[in-house]
Amino acid sequence: MSYPFQIVDVFGDGAFSGNPLAVITTPVDLDGALMQRITRWLNLSETTFLLPPTDPGADYRVRIFTLERELPFAGHPTLGTCHAWLTAGGAPRGAGVVVQQCGAGLVRIRHGTGPLAFAAPPVTRSGPVDAATLDEIAAVLRIPVSDFVDAQWVDNGPGWVAVLLESAEAVLAVQPARSHAGRIDIGVVGPRPAGSPTAFEIRALFSDPFGGLVEDPVTGSLNASVAQWLIGSGRATAPYAVAQGTCIGRRGLVQVDCDEEGQVWIGGATRSLFSGSAAI
Repeated sequence: MSYPFQIVDVFGDGAFSGNPLAVITTPVDLDGALMQRITRWLNLSETTFLLPPTDPGADYRVRIFTLERELPFAGHPTLGTCHAWLTAGGAPRGAGVVVQQCGAGLVRIRHGTGPLAFAAPPVTRSGPVDAATLDEIAAVLRIPVSDFVDAQWVDNGPGWVAVLLESAEAVLAVQPARSHAGRIDIGVVGPRPAGSPTAFEIRALFSDPFGGLVEDPVTGSLNASVAQWLIGSGRATAPYAVAQGTCIGRRGLVQVDCDEEGQVWIGGATRSLFSGSAAI
């Protein structure tokens, strides 16, 4: 069978500068093992499969795969899949809002008044990080725990734990290990001086299926949960912008906003750069 696909650049400050996402549209669920094989073959950080919704409150349904596993939620796949759905002619039921169905439930996405932006879902794990995990993170980052200004579990699906460093320069100076024996998902964030074009620099490091450590170009889920932490702790005031991908030659730009109800929104540019048919 042949199914339409798009490759979408998400969060890029210009074409070919963000995080690419493959979106494959299928009328029914493919076998999960096949979806995983396709994702590994494409070798992008994530591939999504756009499906008809099964929840009456949703506009579409998505399954999200990394090279290793299926995720209940992820940020750049949420914006990229919504962009692909709209580009293919999707018509939202509600004005100004698309409702996505995924493993984490229903996620709202604002559209029509600027870049697409998703409502950050609640974290499934928060709070302080135990000493053993801090030591493990410090070993991966190859810096002492004493360099950590703070650390917090900020897991909204992938498993993130975030570390706050003194500055954006300190974040950019980190030279992490190339491999790690266990599964780990680390976000490293540091502030820029007041008046800078972006308020924070962030990096995302996670395990691949083979024991290596990968740096993600731009990460919506991490930015969402880190924003909830930073705003909630009084370290940041929305709206603000975040840079990501600098160390690996990308120009990721994430827009963070917070509405009157306290809902954090994560937005950024989305561009379909390739399209065609996938023979599956």
